[in-house]
Amino acid sequence: MTEPRSPSRSAASGGGTQPEEADRLRAMLRTPGYLKALVFCALIGIPVSLAAFWFLVALHELEHLMWADLPHALNWDTPPWWWPLPLLLVAGIAVGLVVTHLPGAGGHIPASGLHAGGATTRALPGVILAAVASLPLGATLGPEAPLIALGGGLALLFRDFARMPATPQSTALLGAAGSAAAIAVIFGNPLIAAVLLMEVAGVGGTQLFAVMLPALLSSGVGSLVFTGFGNWTGLPTGSLSLKLGAPLPRLDAGDVLWSVLMAVAIGAAVHLVMAGGRRVASYVPRRPVVHTALCALAAGACAAVYALVTDRSPVDVASSGQATLTGLAADPHAWGVGALIAVLLCKGAAYALCLGSLRGGPVFPSLFLGAAAGVLLAPLPGLGVVPGLAAGMAAAAAGALRLPVSSVVLVVLLLGSAAMIPVVILAAVVAFVTTELLPRGRAAAPVGKPAGSPGADSAGPA
Repeated sequence: MTEPRSPSRSAASGGGTQPEEADRLRAMLRTPGYLKALVFCALIGIPVSLAAFWFLVALHELEHLMWADLPHALNWDTPPWWWPLPLLLVAGIAVGLVVTHLPGAGGHIPASGLHAGGATTRALPGVILAAVASLPLGATLGPEAPLIALGGGLALLFRDFARMPATPQSTALLGAAGSAAAIAVIFGNPLIAAVLLMEVAGVGGTQLFAVMLPALLSSGVGSLVFTGFGNWTGLPTGSLSLKLGAPLPRLDAGDVLWSVLMAVAIGAAVHLVMAGGRRVASYVPRRPVVHTALCALAAGACAAVYALVTDRSPVDVASSGQATLTGLAADPHAWGVGALIAVLLCKGAAYALCLGSLRGGPVFPSLFLGAAAGVLLAPLPGLGVVPGLAAGMAAAAAGALRLPVSSVVLVVLLLGSAAMIPVVILAAVVAFVTTELLPRGRAAAPVGKPAGSPGADSAGPA
C-alpha cells in the first residue's frame, strides 16, 4: 500500500480540498455558537427585509411627492427646468449638517464604491437622514449603499436586544447577513445580494480576482462558441435553458467586436467619472456644509441645463435612473441622438458631483449611463440595440463598482434572459481590466472605515 500524500503535497498537485480544511469546516458546522448564529441570521432576515421594504417605499413616495405631486399641484405636467436647483440645494445643506453633527457622517462616501463592513447602530440615524435628504430630492445616486448600512446596523441592533455576545466574528457575520437581507429587497433577487456582498467583502482578496477573471472570460468565450455553433449553423444541441416568449436577437461577430470596443471606451469614461467623484470628495471636508451644498447645487444645474437643451424632464438627470432606465429599455427609439448625448454628459457630471458630496449608492446611475451609451452606439454596423444595451450596462457597472461577477449577474437578471450572457461577460471583464490598468487618481477622503476592500477608493481588489 502506498503511503498517503501529505496535505501540502496534495494541495500542490491539485488533489482537491485539504483534509484539514474539510475537518475544520465540519468542526465549525458542529459548533453550537455557529449554528445559533445561522438561526439568528435567518430570523433577523425577516425584520430587516421588512424595514428595508418600508424604507424604499418611503423614499419612493417622497420622490413622487417632490417630482410629480408638487409640480402637478402647481399646474405643471412635468417639473420645470429650474426645479432641481432648490431641491438639491436643500439636500446639500441637510447632508452637510448630518455629516458634521451626527455619528457616522451619514454613511460612507459613494465615490468609494460599496461598503460591506463597519456597520454600527450609532450611525443608523445619520444614514437614514442623509439618504432621505439625498435621494428623494434629486441626487444622482441609488439606494443600495444606505440599504447595506441599514441592514447591517439593524442586525447588530437586534443582536444587542437579544443580548448576544458582541465579538468581532459575530459583528462581521451578522452585519453581512443583515446587509444581504436588505440589499435583496432593492434588486428583488437573493442571488445578486449574496454575490454582491461576497465580492464587496473581498473574500479571497486579489487571489480570487486573479483566478476568477480568466475563468469568467473563458466561460464567456466558451459560451459564445457553443451558442454560435448551435444558433448560427442550425445544428441541434442539448440545452438546459428555458425558451422565452419575447424574441431576442442572435449574437453575431459584429455584436462581439463592438461590445469589446465599447467596454474599453465605457470603462475609461466611467473611470474618469469615478475619479471626479473622488476629487469632489476630497474637496468637501474642508467646509462640509458649504461645499456639500455647492456640489449639490452644481448637480442640480446639470439637470437644469439638460432640461433646457433637450426640452425633456430634469428627472432624467436628477434621479438614480432606475425608472428612466426602464423607459429607455422599453422604448429606446424615443430618445434622439441629441438627447442621449446630453443625458450622458449632464448625468455623468451630476453623478460625479453627487458621488463625492451626497449619500447613496453608485449602482443604478452607472447602469443607466451604460444603457444610454449602448443605445447611442447601437446604430453602428453589426451592432443591435439589445446587445448594445447589455454590453453598455455590464461595462459601466463593472467600471464603476469594480465587481465584475456581480455586474454580470445583475445585468443578466435585469435582462431576464441568458441570451446576452457572452457579450455581458466580455464587456464586464474588459471594462474591469481597463479601469484597473488606468491610474487610480486621488482617493476619497475616508469617513469612518474606507468602503469596500482595503483600498480607500474602491470596492474591488487593492
